[in-house]
Amino acid sequence: MLYNDFQNTKLSALGMGCMRLPVLESFDRIDMAAAKEMVSYAMKNGINYYDTAWGYHAGRSETAMGEILEAYPRESYYLATKFPGYDLSNMGKVAEIFTEQLKKCRTEYFDFYLFHNVCELNIDGYLDPENGIFEYLMEQKKNGRIRHLGFSVHGTLETMKRFLNAYGEHMEFCQIQLNWLDWDFQNAKAKVELLNAYGIPIWVMEPVRGGSLAALPPERETVLKALHPEWSCVEWAFRFLQSIPGVTVTLSGMSSFRQLQENITTFESGQPLSEAETAVLLDIAQKMTSQKTLPCTGCRYCTAHCPQELDIPRLIELYNEYTYSNGGFIAPAAVNAMDDSKKPSACLGCQACEAVCPQNIRISKMMADFSASLS
Repeated sequence: MLYNDFQNTKLSALGMGCMRLPVLESFDRIDMAAAKEMVSYAMKNGINYYDTAWGYHAGRSETAMGEILEAYPRESYYLATKFPGYDLSNMGKVAEIFTEQLKKCRTEYFDFYLFHNVCELNIDGYLDPENGIFEYLMEQKKNGRIRHLGFSVHGTLETMKRFLNAYGEHMEFCQIQLNWLDWDFQNAKAKVELLNAYGIPIWVMEPVRGGSLAALPPERETVLKALHPEWSCVEWAFRFLQSIPGVTVTLSGMSSFRQLQENITTFESGQPLSEAETAVLLDIAQKMTSQKTLPCTGCRYCTAHCPQELDIPRLIELYNEYTYSNGGFIAPAAVNAMDDSKKPSACLGCQACEAVCPQNIRISKMMADFSASLS
């Protein structure tokens, strides 16, 4: 197992994400026997980082991991969980939730604790001193119940900057959605550069984008096999991440023993991609995303002609994410955070924007389709 230095510790480069544990009949019924077997194998093969959260497996992941990890010496692993600010009703409950998380995880402290899913929907709540979240978590760090404090983010670069402007000097790590498809598509490259500028180590989530990069269309996979016949699509995804400066821990939500074995084998060695190999992957990403998305270049000619003063390029960006991901939560959360007067439903359908669009995008139709999909 590869290890990376983090302050005075060595963290396994591959961490076990506990959002997709093996289940029985339904997502909220964790197969404890299978999960215990996987953790046992992970521990024996060098994984020492385990990432859970309040909402994973309908609230059962923390409880399951508490039961499983209790069998091991506390100093033999690092446990991470998060404050669930993705649900705005939790904003005033930080003390209550944190205390319950310690009980569920059967521990006296968390090695790593995160502000969960900083995004447009919750950034104001996280920054609001009346909620007392930051102050409370810093107090827990002071008294030893949190060893390292960080945050995860699914929001825009600007939202990320707002959070860092407020709390950046206290953030020890940041977890972002990072993979070769999202390097340009979700502007992950700029987020990496921002974190590197702050000197904040990077934790990776969604390295294979929820499994969608684990198997590619035959015509795409053939291109990769010509370069490395022995590599799977998953290995390509991990080797890409090994090429990114600042990446310390890559989390994988492994739901089967076979996935765990294969991923551990990959992380027995470091083999970053060459510039040429990276270019091949990013070219495939561009071709894949362009098939289902609108070709907006962000020229903003449209915004100058919109009587509603809508941020049309941003709405197209969210529409593209929503369309490519077949829904998901990122785009809906971002739109829900907008004022009603700035949502796609505010479009008048006047087509003034279309008259000046160099890409001939049918913007009014996009707005109507997007609004209908979100309703």
